[in-house]
Amino acid sequence: MRTRRTIFLLPFLLALLMGLTACPNQTNIGKINADPNRYMDKEVGLTGRVTDSYGVLGQGAYELDDGTGKIWVLAERAVPARGSHVEAKGHVITGFVYRGRNLAAALRETGRKAKDKR
Repeated sequence: MRTRRTIFLLPFLLALLMGLTACPNQTNIGKINADPNRYMDKEVGLTGRVTDSYGVLGQGAYELDDGTGKIWVLAERAVPARGSHVEAKGHVITGFVYRGRNLAAALRETGRKAKDKR
């Protein structure tokens, strides 16, 4: 009986562990803006409110504010409306570097979902 339980429990635990490793690290925008090189090309998750958005032909960018800072998110699909609460995941990229200082970090979006306004 015990081996039967182990046979069913082991695949479940392995699937759960693999699912947890696929989740991006949840962080905040202030940490990314303070040290963007630490997050460069790593997938991160951000939650915040859309403060500005621009879209053309199903692509565009929106500015996300989580209370610790703001970051632009580059989207390859329709952008959310201003005031929306979203959870975005993607890879951190840098834009303009001047004298070794990154002046423009952004997030290249790989996924997004709407959040409640709690």
